[in-house]
Amino acid sequence: MDGLLGLNGLQPAALGTPARRGFVMGTLMAGFTMATAHGQAAPIHTDSTGLLAGEVQIPVSDGHIPAYVASPAGRGRHPVVLVHEEIFGVHEYIKDTCRRLAKQGYLAIAPEFYARLGDLSKMTDVPTIIRDVISKAPDATLQSDVNWALAWAETSGRGNTARVAVTGFCRGGRNTWLTAASNNQIKAAVAWYGPVGGATSPIQPQTATDLAGQLNCPLLGLYGGADTGIPVDSVRAAEAKAKAAGKTVEIHVYPEAPHGFHADYRPTYRREAAEDGWQRMLAWFKRYGV
Repeated sequence: MDGLLGLNGLQPAALGTPARRGFVMGTLMAGFTMATAHGQAAPIHTDSTGLLAGEVQIPVSDGHIPAYVASPAGRGRHPVVLVHEEIFGVHEYIKDTCRRLAKQGYLAIAPEFYARLGDLSKMTDVPTIIRDVISKAPDATLQSDVNWALAWAETSGRGNTARVAVTGFCRGGRNTWLTAASNNQIKAAVAWYGPVGGATSPIQPQTATDLAGQLNCPLLGLYGGADTGIPVDSVRAAEAKAKAAGKTVEIHVYPEAPHGFHADYRPTYRREAAEDGWQRMLAWFKRYGV
């Protein structure tokens, strides 16, 4: 079943008219982002057979944000995986990732954290997205939305929020580090090529490295040795800081993989690294109780 899910995960949404108050994206984009090159004629597609999957509206502090949710269709509560999007929004690649997780028995939820700031379905270049959306997204708002998303998973009757993991890709990998450091509900985290350094600002005051010693859960980092934007040395430094604080962090580097090696719709996709990383992620979740 694919479509719009309500709070019980079974019926169409009955939330009334969502309060927008300046929100730009009222619904998720269809298809794939237009803002980056597509490298495959046929990206991975995971069907929704045996799943409840579709778009929901999550109540947040200032209205509602759209999110994609997928879970097994059977009754009962399922461990939750929060999926942090790339800078490109919750497009088909992120939705498919949620369906893959649901096939493994999880309720996967991918909120559109940037709904307030821009319509990512219409943006066609990375510099514009970074300037007009990403740089204007307060970390505090993102973490507040994480709490709202987990509350939705609990009240839906389908999520077991005593067992929560988080994962994310690119900017979502960076946000995975931040969520692991700020949310004590998270039991396991897996960051895919998330930047650990970079510029800060009043609304984004700390890097992943700044927060590495404050992690609330074990974190696995999956990085590419050929990633020109994230030096492996910087990731090792974040790992060392975390371990010095007594945290459990494991960094796995794929020597020949570039940035975005899991993104199967892009030229950067590397099947062997992506599949190996996926299995490492699932094993990490299970090792730490999710």
